[in-house]
Amino acid sequence: MTAKTKSPPLLLGIDTGGTYTDAVLWSEAGGPSGKVLAKAKALTTRHDLAVGISGAVDAVLEMAGTDPAAIKLVSMSTTLATNALVEGQGGRVALVMIGFAEGDLARDGLKAALGTDPVVFCPGGHDVHGNAAKLDLSGLEAALPELEKSVSGFAVCAYFATRNPAHELSARNLIRDRTGLPVTASHELSAKLGGPRRALTTLLNARLISMIDRLVAATEGFLAARNIAAPLMVVRGDGALVSAAFARQRPIETILSGPAASLVGARHMTGLDDAVVSDIGGTTTDVAVLDKGRPRLDPEGATVGGFRTMVEAVAMRTFGLGGDSEVALEDGALNPRILLGPRRLVPLALAGLMHGEAVTSELERQLRAPNPGRMDGRLAVRTGVPERLAAGLTGAEAKLYELIGAVPQALDRLLTSNAQNATLNRLVSRGLVHVAGFTPSDAAHVLGRQANWDAAAARLGAELFARRRDGRGQFIAASPEAISERVLTALTRLSAEVILETAFAEDGLDGAATVAHALVQRAVDAHPGIARLSVALDRPVIGLGASAPLHYAGLAELVGNRCVVPQDTDVANALGAVVGQVRVSAEARVSQPKEGLFRVASGESVRDFNDEAAAIAAAEKDVRAIAAGRAKDAGTDSAEIEIASEFRVSTVEGQRMFIEAHVVAVASGRPRIAV
Repeated sequence: MTAKTKSPPLLLGIDTGGTYTDAVLWSEAGGPSGKVLAKAKALTTRHDLAVGISGAVDAVLEMAGTDPAAIKLVSMSTTLATNALVEGQGGRVALVMIGFAEGDLARDGLKAALGTDPVVFCPGGHDVHGNAAKLDLSGLEAALPELEKSVSGFAVCAYFATRNPAHELSARNLIRDRTGLPVTASHELSAKLGGPRRALTTLLNARLISMIDRLVAATEGFLAARNIAAPLMVVRGDGALVSAAFARQRPIETILSGPAASLVGARHMTGLDDAVVSDIGGTTTDVAVLDKGRPRLDPEGATVGGFRTMVEAVAMRTFGLGGDSEVALEDGALNPRILLGPRRLVPLALAGLMHGEAVTSELERQLRAPNPGRMDGRLAVRTGVPERLAAGLTGAEAKLYELIGAVPQALDRLLTSNAQNATLNRLVSRGLVHVAGFTPSDAAHVLGRQANWDAAAARLGAELFARRRDGRGQFIAASPEAISERVLTALTRLSAEVILETAFAEDGLDGAATVAHALVQRAVDAHPGIARLSVALDRPVIGLGASAPLHYAGLAELVGNRCVVPQDTDVANALGAVVGQVRVSAEARVSQPKEGLFRVASGESVRDFNDEAAAIAAAEKDVRAIAAGRAKDAGTDSAEIEIASEFRVSTVEGQRMFIEAHVVAVASGRPRIAV
């Protein structure tokens, strides 16, 4: 009797992007790189993410003819958190600062990130050795009844909480008991010093919780409905995998999730160890560097949307440049340049596909007008998010939000003043409203290089944009085709600029953006000038994204090296999501508040020892246990743990003096799969 050969497990990768949701079915069979059995795309449906997910996954299952029950692991990457920060979106949250002064808001961009969200200051906090000041939460307690009605969550940051989290825990417990709303405490996210930046990271995390929670819930609901009883993993910003439950509590760690997954996918598909990876999506272009087969990580923390966080992630530069970028015109110039991004619009072609005549009739009406209008080709529509996320609107915002419905409305009829335009922008920033308008995706439809949406709506938008006036009062383009060519040329040129800017920044050069712009401008200019300038990357570019074959076709001559666009570039994120590993860490600090006393701060505990060796041993034991627990929570049962210790000491009159020790445990392993 011949023994049955066990089939390799099937893994399902999903990437939920700003415009598309991708799915890929992958098997470990077929050699070291495995095999892509099927791949598919569906539009991301922000009002109900399960719709887009089901569209992509169902298509993959049908193509492969696979029984859903055969899938043993599901892994997901997403650009939703990245896009939200780039576009300034997220829930309204309250920031609780313990032991800080109001002047601390001016540091590290915290005040700008806070915007109009409420902040509560409370006495308390600790010193560098974890010794407590007097905690007073009465102000917070008094504010909770009103805050509960107007925010979706809380962010708590206490002075030196990384050395003693007791006051953050007290505030967190009070808020949870009184409101039941989500609370993020800063010590849960980072062990680094730097209160305002840690507060910024915590604030952004709290804003993202409802968004990632909706994504995970939608995915879990879909998997249950399809009888897929497999663990669900999420890609973090450093390319590692964590369980969905883990990601729900720490959604800030999913910023750059999609781009990080794309790097893993790019390496897997091309076999290139050294490359610049440029991933163009609907909302953003993400550029990073592969060195010796591994992505460079940013030791200072990820920067997204202009904010430097404390999240360890791929050293990725994210630019508001994509197929759905807003197309605008340079103000006041005789020969105005085409400007792209950073805001994402719903392409008119997509709006036309979804809403038909409601869109095209408004565009045709505007075309019949004798003169172009300032708001031509722009429409507003609700995103369809739950009504509770509209809490805390001002009177003007609530009034305008009431007027905007589920069917797109032309802005020239909706808005009656410049003040209302600012109000609309605030609704967009809250993620409550989408604006539809002319984008590079529309330009591609006009030229026949993209054909999946409504080309007629795209053409109407191009006609409206083409009849805008330059500084001489002339139309900026003679035809929809002419303006569309200019838009796509601008996107390729700007793509080269952001790739070179990233390379210059990685080399530590100042003024990277200015130099990149000048070099690319000289490369495309028919009269480059007296000084001859040229530049070339030392490694190829890997172009990722569904539109990369279109927008990167002319890229090589602008960056001075070849551009490789892999066969499965359109699902690189989804593929990268299933070939990664779980990786988590835990940290402890050992300090010496006074001679002969060694204080260990690890996790949520603070303990004192009279012996340095005993304190270090306890710290190592703690981080090993914490890392093992986190690895299990993150989704692996086979974690290998490595511990590293770094000591700060001084020598006084020949004697060694202990100052501080930093102990780190890193646990990594393949995610568990269903049996």
